[in-house]
Amino acid sequence: MSVIVAVRYLIVSGGFAWATRLRHPGRYAGLGPQMRREIGWSLASAAIYGVPAGVLAWGWQARGWTRVYTDVHAYPLWWWPVSIALYLLLHDTWFYWTHRWMHRPRAFRAMHAVHHASRPPTAWAAMSFHPWEAVTGAVAIPTLVLLIPIHVAALGLVLTVMTVMGVTNHMGWELFPARVVTGRAGDWLITASHHQRHHERYGCNYGLYFRFWDRLCGTDAGLGAFTDDAAAGARAGGAAGRLAARRA
Repeated sequence: MSVIVAVRYLIVSGGFAWATRLRHPGRYAGLGPQMRREIGWSLASAAIYGVPAGVLAWGWQARGWTRVYTDVHAYPLWWWPVSIALYLLLHDTWFYWTHRWMHRPRAFRAMHAVHHASRPPTAWAAMSFHPWEAVTGAVAIPTLVLLIPIHVAALGLVLTVMTVMGVTNHMGWELFPARVVTGRAGDWLITASHHQRHHERYGCNYGLYFRFWDRLCGTDAGLGAFTDDAAAGARAGGAAGRLAARRA
């Protein structure tokens, strides 16, 4: 399972990194050493993510431990989309509060600083975590499958959304059209522009999928901006990092 997670990361992050090279040729210029570090940390995170996933995949098949089901008629059909929404909402809640906690001084220095060392982040940074941070992420979905019924295909969709959002939110440009990002959907959904502001200012925009918790808790700082000049982005990210370090 760790190999599957690693291959999934390499394919998706690699695909969006390649798309970035085509669409914004200078976006990652001079960031080779940083991207190699991101890949190294991400592969270590993949190994960690694979442990609970592998145990529960075995437990599902051999012991019936989880609430994952294969017969689409085992639950009412309306539960299929509801279960997806519920998983995303609960995962987003877990991510918001653990992410916000990791921006407290001690936790930031101990674990989250690894992720914010990517200045600016690239498509390879989606899983660039310290091992302890990877553990906080690795337990979320496995816990949900023990508690909440979900069809195996719906679970696959949740994992796909999680992977794509994680990568595209870090790749340094906006995948979605402006009418989505600045429209009503963008008021509630997190895209790369929203997460870019988090990497600019650190103390805001903690969500993963939705802006609900940021809005409710007063930590929503709106949308960030992108630059095709990687050196300028690195300088801006470095300034933010130094400010965060002083606060820590």
